[in-house]
Amino acid sequence: MKLSQLTIHEASDLLTKGDISSVELTTDVFSRIDQIEDQVKAYITQNREPALQQAEAADQARRDGEVAPLCGIPLAIKDVICTKGLTTTAGSRILENFTPPYDATVMEKLQAQGAVCLGKVSMDEFAMGSGNENCAFGTPKNPWSLDHICGGSSGGSAAAVAADECLASLGSDTGGSIRQPASHCGVVGIKPTYGRVSRFGLLAFASSLDQIGPLSKDVTDAALLLNGICGHDPRDSTSAAQKSEDYLAALQDGLSGLTVGIPQEYFGPGLNSEVETAVRHGIDLLVEAGATIKEVSLPHTEYGVAAYYIIAPAEASSNLARYDGVRYGHRNSDADSLIDLYRRSRSEGFGDEVKRRILIGTYALSSGYYDAYYKKASQVRTLIVNDYTEAFSQCDVLASPVSPIPAWKIGEKASDPLSVYLSDLLTIPANLAGIPGMSVPCGFSSTGLPIGLQLQAGHFQEATLIKTAYNLEQRLEITNKKPALG
Repeated sequence: MKLSQLTIHEASDLLTKGDISSVELTTDVFSRIDQIEDQVKAYITQNREPALQQAEAADQARRDGEVAPLCGIPLAIKDVICTKGLTTTAGSRILENFTPPYDATVMEKLQAQGAVCLGKVSMDEFAMGSGNENCAFGTPKNPWSLDHICGGSSGGSAAAVAADECLASLGSDTGGSIRQPASHCGVVGIKPTYGRVSRFGLLAFASSLDQIGPLSKDVTDAALLLNGICGHDPRDSTSAAQKSEDYLAALQDGLSGLTVGIPQEYFGPGLNSEVETAVRHGIDLLVEAGATIKEVSLPHTEYGVAAYYIIAPAEASSNLARYDGVRYGHRNSDADSLIDLYRRSRSEGFGDEVKRRILIGTYALSSGYYDAYYKKASQVRTLIVNDYTEAFSQCDVLASPVSPIPAWKIGEKASDPLSVYLSDLLTIPANLAGIPGMSVPCGFSSTGLPIGLQLQAGHFQEATLIKTAYNLEQRLEITNKKPALG
């Protein structure tokens, strides 16, 4: 096995034994990037020299006996997370040359453990998209089929993990942006509870929905990475003062006493038959592990997309107002007035999808329409929260598809943004409610495209997700399958 194919826990064991060094591991991953990156196009910016310096420092730390679980592990970072001294674009021309003067809290945590930052990976512009086709710097490809999307908005993160261009990655999830690409690329992805991971240094899309989380090759790695980034942060006013857990302790075999809820609304019209077959097989394996199955209802699921596409664009309209060509980011040089500067800079810097959502959000917040749209959407959000509260009074975890369809071909839905929005139907509710969600590989379509099973649990019940996912993974044994690249 090549070093780039290792999981975090496999690599950490070898590093601890002294069988390999972080420099060797990082060099091998960069060799893998050199081999296939022109096909996958997962990276926007590579961080070669600093990464090798970080690897050398990690090796020295291990020699000095200072060993953290992520010490010397090469990771890729979604390009919406601020990295001091390393360009952070959010996939947008408006931030093409922006270099943050500070690190996001998650980066500080990773650096404190000696992790290696390989570079910044592709994403839909400002995390707005479900296929990663809205990146200003090109569309990353699905490693399992290069003419298919890898999912969005954390598509580069998922593609890099699936293609062994990193050992794991950080992404962000606003309406499914970790879980969807994880599902489409056959990797593990977790959206933690809102507030579980600090958002300080995350370039905001929709502040009441965004959450940073891991994408990894297996469930054990997801637990390791989640351990490394969780915790209260006083710099983030939405950070929960919740005691961190050791998620590795949740990696236990057997699900006796666990009740898995099957939301009937997630298995309705529009669900691809191959997706349903794979997911139901996964649910059967949870039963084999000792779980009890119970059908539950989330009756307001069908209104989630409509509510989300008012709330998220409204918050985006407010958050993206800061990109005005004055303080930082792209600035038009030909403007003849302040208003003209705003208009030209933003028109040139933002892509079509971002402009579309800014317009929708501004309209929804405008005088005379706030009550009709934003307030009503917020009321629907409360109903969705209540649905989950009722469901989790009957079960411990929910199991369902992540996406109603496997990955589609690049460009196939370019003229139909509504159908792309509807692909978020099964992931959006978790963000509206702030609960944790997870995608675990559970099979493949007849054409070889990965399919993920979604798990959802109550607030701060990530350990329940990890335990359930671990049992599914052990019985399916498909996370070690690799796409045919290189």
